[in-house]
Amino acid sequence: MAKHLDLEEQEQLDQIKHFWNTWGSLISSLIIVVAGSVAAWNGYQFWQNRQAGHAAALFESIETALRSGDQARMMQAFDDIRSRYPRTVHAAQAGLTIAKTMVDAGKFDGAKDALKWVAVNASDDGLKAIAHSRLASVLLDQRDYDEALKQLSAKIPVEFEGVFADRRGDVLLLQEKRPEAIAEYRKAYKLLDEKIEYRGLVEVKLGALGASPVAAVVDASLPLPGGR
Repeated sequence: MAKHLDLEEQEQLDQIKHFWNTWGSLISSLIIVVAGSVAAWNGYQFWQNRQAGHAAALFESIETALRSGDQARMMQAFDDIRSRYPRTVHAAQAGLTIAKTMVDAGKFDGAKDALKWVAVNASDDGLKAIAHSRLASVLLDQRDYDEALKQLSAKIPVEFEGVFADRRGDVLLLQEKRPEAIAEYRKAYKLLDEKIEYRGLVEVKLGALGASPVAAVVDASLPLPGGR
């Protein structure tokens, strides 16, 4: 019986040896690749968290400088965060904060510079859209209508399309392009959720222009006035 067990064990060992000789190198390589991938991912996560931590500290410096009115320190911190941590959310938020401060101070060129940077470099598409919208507002105040329309034609997330259509309507109306403005307002009205108040504002704009929220549809099967 013992010899029988010894033979079975020997056969199993021989099978294992044969299997390992055939596939051992491949299995070892796969283990190394998987282990390396896990290590790389953990390292990347650590790096991202570290970047975010440093960016958060710089953003706090910007807010502190803003509260104390230290514009030089504020701009230095903004330069640091956008040069060292440009892809962090804090960098984009810092740009939007700087731009608002500049607008409030009447420094529109500085505001445009910050907003253009966010519109190009932000890692979040929503923050990019906000930057484009606010930049269009600054350009609108400066009566640079063509450039404002260019900003409002940028590629944006779908949830911003209604707001951007409304803003394009504002620009076109100021350019005295009434039919085009109405078309954009109607687009905005259609895209905006009926539950939000913003949609009501668009309806008021259309009413002031003597237009309904929905374009009239002419039925081709009906006879024209006068029987023609």
